[in-house]
Amino acid sequence: MSLLAVAGLAKSFADRRLLAIETLSLSAGERYVLTGENGSGKSTLLRILAGIDAPDGGSGHFREHRFDWHPYPDWLRREVIYVHQQPYLFHTSVAENIAYGLRARGIEASERERLVRAAIAWARLGHLLRTPPQKLSGGERQRVALARAWVLAPKVLLLDEPTANLDAESRQQTIDLVHGFCGPESTAVVACHDRDMIALANRRRLHLVDGEIRHDSEAAP
Repeated sequence: MSLLAVAGLAKSFADRRLLAIETLSLSAGERYVLTGENGSGKSTLLRILAGIDAPDGGSGHFREHRFDWHPYPDWLRREVIYVHQQPYLFHTSVAENIAYGLRARGIEASERERLVRAAIAWARLGHLLRTPPQKLSGGERQRVALARAWVLAPKVLLLDEPTANLDAESRQQTIDLVHGFCGPESTAVVACHDRDMIALANRRRLHLVDGEIRHDSEAAP
């Protein structure tokens, strides 16, 4: 079942055509890796899908609902979450960082605390609760960012190079979390160069070349 689909998606910078995607459809229950050379437009595509940047043209559908980028609808922001390669954390606490989106959505305190506890357990962050966010390692910050996304139960998760510049242990922890993020009613797209991430089982590859998407329709063994 198509969850998020776009057609005629175009984006240029000055005289350079960066994206010219005829169609792209993301299905519920599928995991995707988005590959391509540096500068090919992977980050830009994810940011457009998340409503952070706007394309020059194109149409979009989320399930049966058509949407536009001018403006990107608020209801869709609740369904699509983008995690930056170097996520920003507030100088509060690990738990407060995870709770940020829940608080913004008006979730009551008792339910918010329950969900944050579940996210902390999911991301295995319990031993870091007393560590100031600014003192976390790159891998620990990435896990907090993933927990902050996970707790909001997005239908579409967009991850930009989540394992870049991580040590081996942190990289494997992040890969494990990303692999377990997607459920039967949701999807995840990971932009990366990481060979282990690309080779994960039950994933589909989207390769960005000359602004166009080339599909690898065969799941990895």
